[in-house]
Amino acid sequence: MSTQNPGLAAAFSLLAVACLTIMVGCVVVPGLPSIAQNLGVASAASWLVTLPALGVVLFGPVAGHLIDRLGAYRMLCAGLFAYGLLGVAAVALHGMWLVFANRLLLGAATAVVMTSGTALISAFYSGQDRLTMIARQGMTIELGGVIFIALGGQLASLGWRWPFVLYLFAWLMLGMVLCCVPRPPATRENPQPTAQARRLSATLKTVYVLALAAMTIFFFAVVKLPIHLHALGYSEPQTGYFLSFISLVAVGAAFVMPRVVSRLGNFSTLAVAFLFFAVAHGLFAWVGSTAWLLLCCIAMGTGFGLSVPLVNHMTVENSAAEVRGRNLSYLSVAIFMGQFLASFSDFLPGPPTLALCIAGAASVVVAGSIGVARGLFAPGATR
Repeated sequence: MSTQNPGLAAAFSLLAVACLTIMVGCVVVPGLPSIAQNLGVASAASWLVTLPALGVVLFGPVAGHLIDRLGAYRMLCAGLFAYGLLGVAAVALHGMWLVFANRLLLGAATAVVMTSGTALISAFYSGQDRLTMIARQGMTIELGGVIFIALGGQLASLGWRWPFVLYLFAWLMLGMVLCCVPRPPATRENPQPTAQARRLSATLKTVYVLALAAMTIFFFAVVKLPIHLHALGYSEPQTGYFLSFISLVAVGAAFVMPRVVSRLGNFSTLAVAFLFFAVAHGLFAWVGSTAWLLLCCIAMGTGFGLSVPLVNHMTVENSAAEVRGRNLSYLSVAIFMGQFLASFSDFLPGPPTLALCIAGAASVVVAGSIGVARGLFAPGATR
């Protein structure tokens, strides 16, 4: 049941805001070589994609503190304005120091948007309705990746500056929030935290570790798969189709995630997600035919759709209202830290298949650890 039903327009606006979290890096991906050259960072082009993630890691806790102090609604509006301004401002900059500082600050704005958006969902919804909304949020994030990568590619064909126009979608969403999303009651949005509420529970710490593991393992494939597929003879457009298919599968998995959780429980569902990751990475490393690779994509997308929206819900579920912004910001740090750590897979020796095998083995270890810790393999255990 909802704690204060904000209406369909408000729900749509809050879900639309979620697109910006994945859009922050993927907008520049299709035209990355040309964009990096014109910004004067050709020797470190990949950092244009990964630095916003580092910005979330560095500024996430500050964002969470401000959300708990000033309110999620106010901070979401400020974050959306800053996101659009910082995103489009990069076209006027040149050189590593200015461009990279801009990308880090864009990551800070992303942390505010991501955390405050989820905090508002948690303020308006509770119970099964909240889980459903957070599942839809995960679906929206993945759909946003598909849509904005496609739009970024089309705009990049017009000129290197054009993809940055997409960041101004944040201002459109700011207007939607101001027009359609009501303010939560002040007593619900910004109460004073108690000493017990400030303390992170063992469950929350476990959720953060699992979120970090899920994103690191998932992005191992994102980083290594293009190289591996190129070695197998697949073209860049075909590689893009595979990655987009993973996102589409993740949308479907996020849609059914609430029903899976109702049958298996939170931690059992996470264990299943890591088993899907294990299957995907293992097969990616050993198969080469299109049919088998599509099966790998299904397993990878299922693992993502069952895990990332769920850790969002579990964080909200295990957080007192007065520290929800802070706890969600810690989750954002864990998620984007995983994305950032995956970029260091480039330093692993050997072919890309070795990194994929390592990620697959790690997935099995994590799934087994969840099972042992939670008694999932005991008769009748479901949680």
